Amino acid sequence: MTGSFAGQTVDAARRALTAQFKSAAIESADLDARLLTGHALGLDLTGLISAAQRQLTPDESVRLEEFARRRLAGEPVARIVGEREFWGLPLQLSSATLVPRPDTETVVELALELLRADGDLNRPLRIADLGTGSGAILLALLSELPAATGFGTDISELALQTAAANAARAGLLERATFIACDYASGLSGLFDLIVSNPPYIRSADIGGLAVEVRNHDPLAALDGGADGLDAYRALIPQAACRLAPGAALVVEAGEGQSGQIQALMTAAGLTPARAPKADLAGVPRAVAGHKTAR
Repeated sequence: MTGSFAGQTVDAARRALTAQFKSAAIESADLDARLLTGHALGLDLTGLISAAQRQLTPDESVRLEEFARRRLAGEPVARIVGEREFWGLPLQLSSATLVPRPDTETVVELALELLRADGDLNRPLRIADLGTGSGAILLALLSELPAATGFGTDISELALQTAAANAARAGLLERATFIACDYASGLSGLFDLIVSNPPYIRSADIGGLAVEVRNHDPLAALDGGADGLDAYRALIPQAACRLAPGAALVVEAGEGQSGQIQALMTAAGLTPARAPKADLAGVPRAVAGHKTAR
């Protein structure tokens, strides 16, 4: 239950909010309280410090109380503030997109490593992100590949609108095209790199996810079917047909899935590019397969 912040100073309100979150066993209580206080007041960290001893206005108090209620009910901070940073890019979210997670940056890292091994990152490249969502992976790559053009696909028009808005905000819209289709089914031509973070949670495991994920991320972006591999069975053969000789497919994997995904890639004619790349927790998170060069 939230308390009133009326009449409190900015600093006192932030501390009170931190205490509420700690009482609710929210691990990132201090950070969440700072972010939500800043969002309610329209202040960055420097602004919060400068305004620490002024009193909240009545409107600010009401906004902060509403944010506190939502966070205590399990809504992620990123959903409340409407954006999340990924690869240094601030990304707008919508109900049709996942909240981008640090684990997914492993896909970007492996993709760049593979491209760097094949040549200059400044060369013209054609890349695709299947199931682009907020555009996180595609825009991260375009930000690192100045001569690349990118294509993001998704079955959700709302997700594509969100991705396009993020591309415009990052100054990358001129090099990004967004297409409504299922994975690679609407793409034509060959690509130097294809990436994807598809749904990979087993259907039976959805109910056991953290409330921040279970109740707030779109089910279609989470549910990978009975064994979590339905999306890979669809997208890997499609991607294999769209890869240029020597090009790579890099996908995100759930825990314990990397070996099965490699087998699906092999069955589609791709050769494992290297061992799966682990995330910071040591989980094999990014899996890559190469199209054999002619």
